[in-house]
Amino acid sequence: MSNPVHIDIDGTIAIVRIDNPPVNALSQSVRAGIVSAIQETDADANIRAVILICNGSTFMAGADIKEFGKPAVPPLLPDVVTALEAAQKPWVAAIHGNALGGGLEVALGCHYRIAQMGTMLGLPEVNLGLIPGAGGTVRLPRLIPMADAFAMITSGKPVTAATAKSTGLIDAVSNTDLLRDAVAFAKTIIDLPRPLALSAKPIKEPLADDEISAKSKALAAKSRGQLSPKIAAETLLAIQALDAQSGLSLERENFLKLKADEQSDALRYIFFAERSVSKIPSIKNAITKPISTIGIIGGGTMGAGIAASCLLANLNVTLIERDTASLEKGVERIVAILHVSMKRGLIDQARYDALTGNLSSSTDYMDIADADFVIEAVFEDMNVKKDVFAKLDAVVKPEAILASNTSYLDMNALAAATAHPERVIGLHFFSPAHIMKLVEVIHTDHVSDDVFATSMALAKKLRKLAVPAGVCDGFIGNRIMSAYRRAAEYMLEDGALPHQIDAAMKSYGFAMGLFEMQDLAGLDIGYAMRRRKDATRDPNERYVDIADKIYRMDRLGRKNGAGFYIYEDGKTPIHDPDIDALVIAESKRKKIARTSMTEVEIMDGLLAVMADEGAALLSENIAASPEAIDVVMVNGYGFPKWRGGPMYQSKSSA
Repeated sequence: MSNPVHIDIDGTIAIVRIDNPPVNALSQSVRAGIVSAIQETDADANIRAVILICNGSTFMAGADIKEFGKPAVPPLLPDVVTALEAAQKPWVAAIHGNALGGGLEVALGCHYRIAQMGTMLGLPEVNLGLIPGAGGTVRLPRLIPMADAFAMITSGKPVTAATAKSTGLIDAVSNTDLLRDAVAFAKTIIDLPRPLALSAKPIKEPLADDEISAKSKALAAKSRGQLSPKIAAETLLAIQALDAQSGLSLERENFLKLKADEQSDALRYIFFAERSVSKIPSIKNAITKPISTIGIIGGGTMGAGIAASCLLANLNVTLIERDTASLEKGVERIVAILHVSMKRGLIDQARYDALTGNLSSSTDYMDIADADFVIEAVFEDMNVKKDVFAKLDAVVKPEAILASNTSYLDMNALAAATAHPERVIGLHFFSPAHIMKLVEVIHTDHVSDDVFATSMALAKKLRKLAVPAGVCDGFIGNRIMSAYRRAAEYMLEDGALPHQIDAAMKSYGFAMGLFEMQDLAGLDIGYAMRRRKDATRDPNERYVDIADKIYRMDRLGRKNGAGFYIYEDGKTPIHDPDIDALVIAESKRKKIARTSMTEVEIMDGLLAVMADEGAALLSENIAASPEAIDVVMVNGYGFPKWRGGPMYQSKSSA
């Protein structure tokens, strides 16, 4: 393998260039190359400053995934960063794309940092069940205020170049040519004393005891059993009272402890799974059609969220609604989403103006005649959707792709009702569609490879995590959720109570339990869905009508203050003994002897049902792999990421 680290000389400035495609991962050859470059530039008396820059689309994005699970080969990354700090010439990290994990730790070892506008910088190790392992917890809070370092490290969320400049994480921002600006910056610091290494500086704005208490309490509630954010916080707070060398030792100790923990194994599994599920060998050679104009049918909550996602992906969008009043409300919803993005600093005023300018609206289907891709997001009713597709058939160009946003409906039946079933695809977005990153791409029996490949590419353009699925009731996620919801309802009659099942799920790591989730969605929604299935339900199937009885008591959930729980403030569930009494009465009416259940027994039962239904999905070729099922359950249904998913759990416990 050729050397991925090259040195060029520009007068008195050395340019150390990393070229290790695709993401300039910090492989052993890169680490060794950086150490060699330090030695070479230190030894050259003509060199007065060094710029570290990367080829390709990004700065160093972190560890080399090919080395995961293998014995470490020197030089180790902590030693590389320490060597950078000790370099005799000032090093300037010139950053573009992403500087994440070890990439940012390398930049922290440099004496100065300049980043191109649009760059993201972060320490996302907690998302892999780890903490920074090359000095990030020690150096970052010596460069930026501890509160900012705490937020970055315990959340794993990256920050923009603009934010990094405001906190002091970087020294300058490049708006044009990064290398040219880095050279100009280096010339301004050549005659200055070489800055102290970050490890030699004190903690910047340490947290007070009351701040520590508040942040730790909030973090514990948010992490829901995941160890790495908790250990990250404990490490940072201990480092406030330690010298740098002791802090580095503590960081390394905690990093290695977490690396050996089963949570990190599960998080690394889901990390790789999320990157593999959209790679489909069967469409490798398919032709992906260019997409620039999108038609959205329906401006309700889902349609507006999908439209906003398309706009934010720099696509032109035309919204179609049935009448002027509905159209105006739909446009208002879309514009409101974009306005929130601007308020949060995700887009600026100029981009907001440009995106709203890319939105048009109409009540006439002819206005999407030239659309490349049309997404229908109307009411979840087959006849309504068939009517929409008939209208689309009559107006759109022959090569346009027609997609239905549906949660349950038979996409083969919908496609068969069109003139060209080969161009029909299912897209199951999750609500809110502009925030949730998961989308199930439903492969109908007759869809062409080109249409399927283009739909997967569109999902990627929307920054979604696309998981292919076959046609069945509920596809992957909703089918599994329906199965374990039935199991939970059986548990109600067999001996558990709603708040006990929800408590077991939350103890396991779910953000909320099944019955609290039903209250959030609205019990009227579930009731209507069950009535739609009455005609096709097996009369011999065990049916639990507790939710039906609660609905008929005019308890609709959060929306009217009472469902499985009472909501005095409209959002906080309060245990209601009257619901317990109703559940117990149902068991008595059906002559079912109730047996109490522990949280472990409840979760074992639910997990077994999830895994069994997942196995059925695999046998029916609805899901392509166990990883696809786990990715859907983690990203769409609140399954705790640090547990890997139901299929991962079933394999781990086997």
